[in-house]
Amino acid sequence: MCGIAGIMMADGTAPGPATLDALQDALRHRGPDGTGRHLGDGIGLVHTRLAIIDLETGEQPIVAPDGAALIANAEIYNYLELRETLAEAPLKTKSDCEPALYLYRRDGVGFADQLRGMYAIAIYDPGEGQLLLSRDPFGIKPIYYMEGDFGFAFASEPTALIAAGLASSGMLEQPMHELLQMQFTTGRRCIHPQIHRVLPGETLVIAQGRIVDRRRRGALLLERPRRLEESAALKELEQILLDSVEIHQRSDVPFGMFLSGGIDSAALLTLMARLNEQPVRAFTAGFTGTKAHDERDRARALARQLGAEHHEVDFGENDFWSLLPQVAAAIDDPAADYAVLPTYKLAAAAKAEGLKVVLSGEGADELFAGYGRYRDAQRSWWVGGPRTMRRTGRFDRLGVLRQPSDTWRDGILAAESTLGASDLSRLQLAQAIDCADWLPNDLLIKLDRCLMAHGVEGRTPFLDQKVADFAYRLPDDLKVRDGKGKYLLRRWLANATPMANPFDRKHGFTVPVAEWIRGRGNELGPLVAAQPGINAIARPDRVAALFQNGGKRRGFAAWSLLFYALWHRRHILGAKPQGDVFETLSTAV
Repeated sequence: MCGIAGIMMADGTAPGPATLDALQDALRHRGPDGTGRHLGDGIGLVHTRLAIIDLETGEQPIVAPDGAALIANAEIYNYLELRETLAEAPLKTKSDCEPALYLYRRDGVGFADQLRGMYAIAIYDPGEGQLLLSRDPFGIKPIYYMEGDFGFAFASEPTALIAAGLASSGMLEQPMHELLQMQFTTGRRCIHPQIHRVLPGETLVIAQGRIVDRRRRGALLLERPRRLEESAALKELEQILLDSVEIHQRSDVPFGMFLSGGIDSAALLTLMARLNEQPVRAFTAGFTGTKAHDERDRARALARQLGAEHHEVDFGENDFWSLLPQVAAAIDDPAADYAVLPTYKLAAAAKAEGLKVVLSGEGADELFAGYGRYRDAQRSWWVGGPRTMRRTGRFDRLGVLRQPSDTWRDGILAAESTLGASDLSRLQLAQAIDCADWLPNDLLIKLDRCLMAHGVEGRTPFLDQKVADFAYRLPDDLKVRDGKGKYLLRRWLANATPMANPFDRKHGFTVPVAEWIRGRGNELGPLVAAQPGINAIARPDRVAALFQNGGKRRGFAAWSLLFYALWHRRHILGAKPQGDVFETLSTAV
């Protein structure tokens, strides 16, 4: 993976070198292996490289003989197959990204339709005087942009645009309320007023510093479930998963995987063990001395059964207090998901073991219907099923916020309205809504920022177009049966690795943040209440009380405020972390 950024000036003048330097410097953690730069008429492109494929000749930008230039934060898994279709193209590297440049020459704006992988790609075409930005359909790789009097700028992270002085570090109220109530934000609009997201699957065309065209490639086939018998579905599933995992392992550097005791990573390890002669390097996080369910015993047994090299990573209370300021600083597009904590430490452990690539199970719950809310979605509202997704926010009826928003669900409602026009089952609709915002703006932001902070690439074999086309259109009863989600994936795993016991009751993954916060709530509550970002939105006395009183719901509300306070200090006020949580919050801004 890499970092990309660039500027197209509206008046055709050259971008200032100091601005390009600032963009590049802000993205160096994403690409510690090298940098590159391309200048054209009124345009500047910068690249920071994490070398994964074609270590010797894969530097970027890649420039075609006609002057067209490409920079990419991408892994194009079908690059070998694409190269065969481009036999006449003057390919000069072994890079997985270079074929995209010649696909653009062949197919124009629709070039990304042929790509199988995760990507944020920028192509500058001097002949047409245009810049293209394209993002993969699931939004695995991020890309942000802004338009101003100067023209157009983009970057892999909002922080780079702010560090370069192109955008301010202000904050919009609506995304802020979404973050507090749902732990993520929705849609095109970023939490910073001048910065927007390129939507998943979107390609933008920019000329003279202005967006002149947009097109979008959907991640899901929005069609009703197809008819499919279980036996046939199991055979098809195995072949599709093997194919996806095999191409997701294409790499010129060592790779491993994140292993929990759950179904998704157990299936992933099963497939990797089949495909590799050497032991798979698997990393598992656990929480010693807490009430949280610890998955290490189960993961250890599974790793032993499948011959994996197992690495156990303990995440304790001291890690929580010491690492949280760094994690909040890394998640610049905020997602207050407590899973960022073990993910961050697992990435550090993988890096310490010499890995640059890690496979992970994100996307299986969304595509194979693993969440409890999907089972609810199948029930009609008059028998207890929900009318809408995420009806209740974390701060509803707690009396903590000064001016609670009644529009924090507008982004989810917009997705429900758009997707509701499709001829989908109720289960498919719920899945599609999650894929629109929850997946790219929470889970995938978490994976991207936590791993890239350590120079590690995260790959997600379940979020593959062929897997999605198969899984999303499965019959509902092959997704949810007898009160359990991911039925077909469970059934396949029961056949392939019986000791995984995939039909056992799932405990669910949780991090004991409420337990840790409650233990030091008397000390922590007043510190959080006194933070400028918190005082502006919440009642200090209610905030302090929230940290002192127990209960799961109140504990997670306290977690949201703690994360927000640290995030606000770094990304709005510009204060870098100073030691652990208590030292950071005690330092004057």
